[in-house]
Amino acid sequence: FFLEISKPKKMLSNYKQITKFFGIYNQFSTTPKQLKNVAVIFHGCGVFDGTECTEGVSTLIALGARGITFQVFAPNKNQAHVLNHLTGEEINQERNVMVESARIARGQVKDLKDLKASDYDAVFVPGGFGAAKNLCDFGFKGADMSVDPGVEAVLRDFHQNKKPVALACISPIIAAKVFGSQGVTLTLGNKGEGWPY
Repeated sequence: FFLEISKPKKMLSNYKQITKFFGIYNQFSTTPKQLKNVAVIFHGCGVFDGTECTEGVSTLIALGARGITFQVFAPNKNQAHVLNHLTGEEINQERNVMVESARIARGQVKDLKDLKASDYDAVFVPGGFGAAKNLCDFGFKGADMSVDPGVEAVLRDFHQNKKPVALACISPIIAAKVFGSQGVTLTLGNKGEGWPY
């Protein structure tokens, strides 16, 4: 089961969409279950080179508001690149994805290599271009992309154990690559002048 949560205009909008996921999951899942403990995968801090902060925080707030415990995970590796979020220009420095993710999660981040589906009821991946640059390389290679092996292993583990995988914004592109041979279909954004991505 995959869910694309659209890019929010307001934090409340994203909160409502994430909360809506739980009702949809329980209504259409072949094995409805109350989610009690969820893994969330962050991929840096900042919309252009990491986790989109509003989506990351909204996910954590929505989970907490429903009484669901969560643990944030992130790959322990350097970001693909670092961008100045005021100018959009690349900065010549290295930043660690897990360390940057800790900025949003208040330091409570574990290494992605330690994430096992047997320990959690579902996995959530908020949006932000870190999903397309740090969890995979779609942001650089488009359709010729590859997925970080650790990310692919986690998604396959949850899928094989019939546990929900929820993906927001750009992150469903990862599922298209990982599960593409199983008939996953999705649309990605718009075309034209009004669409900057």
